[in-house]
Amino acid sequence: MNVTKEKKFDSFEDVHAVFGELDCNVKKISEAFGVDILATDGGVGIIGEEKSVESAYCAFDALCELAKKQSVIPAQIDMIIDGVREGYDLEVDELLRPVAITAGGKVICPKTFGQKKYVDAIEKNSVVFGVGPAGTGKTYLAVALAVYALKKRRVSKIILTRPAVEAGEKLGFLPGDMNEKVDPYLRPLFDALQDMLGGDAHLRLMERGELEIAPLAFMRGRTLSNSFIILDEAQNTTKEQMKMFLTRMGDNSKVVVNGDVTQIDLPSQVESGLKHALKVLGNVEGIETVTLGAKDVVRHELVTRIIRAYEKYGRDEKKRLDNGAERNTQSNGGEPSGL
Repeated sequence: MNVTKEKKFDSFEDVHAVFGELDCNVKKISEAFGVDILATDGGVGIIGEEKSVESAYCAFDALCELAKKQSVIPAQIDMIIDGVREGYDLEVDELLRPVAITAGGKVICPKTFGQKKYVDAIEKNSVVFGVGPAGTGKTYLAVALAVYALKKRRVSKIILTRPAVEAGEKLGFLPGDMNEKVDPYLRPLFDALQDMLGGDAHLRLMERGELEIAPLAFMRGRTLSNSFIILDEAQNTTKEQMKMFLTRMGDNSKVVVNGDVTQIDLPSQVESGLKHALKVLGNVEGIETVTLGAKDVVRHELVTRIIRAYEKYGRDEKKRLDNGAERNTQSNGGEPSGL
């Protein structure tokens, strides 16, 4: 049985901000919760099943509060919708709570619900695995939180590392000294640091021993205490490297491990240390895994569509292979082919 509930807005400016360009925000909420939304005198009427109407009403509440504080971007509409679905606390001040401020004065906040969960997980846990495609902010947000922790003297050092495995190239065959050899592998971390600190500030931190950027192999045999440690591109670690890295953790340290399990550059016979760790450590207290997806991509909108197309192709391909295996089994009298 359908019910109707009306949401009133305080002013015409609120109506315009909430509706969005060409009513795009209203359309998103309508599609997300399966309700009909009609413009009324100074508000909207929400029509549908009671539970769906209540969810849409909560979304409009949060959207209205957000619109009073800043211009609303599409990713934040998705964030609100996901938050309602997950039963997340939609206090707008909490959603907008800054993670950090860049050297240029830009306030960094999570732009999606997935990013919010990722930031919360890092703040609450000693070890966090961030798993998801490129463009979801895994590295950038982790570096922002690390710089904030260093500035607040919660840690005395930031350590950034990643495995030197890219498209089959080996360090020994690259030109230059060690710093020049590892620079291409660590460049995304440098870029995030420069955004947070500005200019050559990261070089001064390195001179003072408060910042270390090195390949994963340099972590062996060490105990990393009072540090904020970020392992990037972790899908390219081996099982042995991942275990070695995680057991370097010392007192008062925080570890963030980021990777994309769809972009593994290891030889096909070598199991990714990230994939293995996710299976082994899934129920260990103090460790949390946050999975980010296409809806958390904050680069160009086309990147989101590209990722979703690849995900759909992967699902369809798996279905075709499964159906093919089933047909082969049936044609062999119930025995799998090749036996």
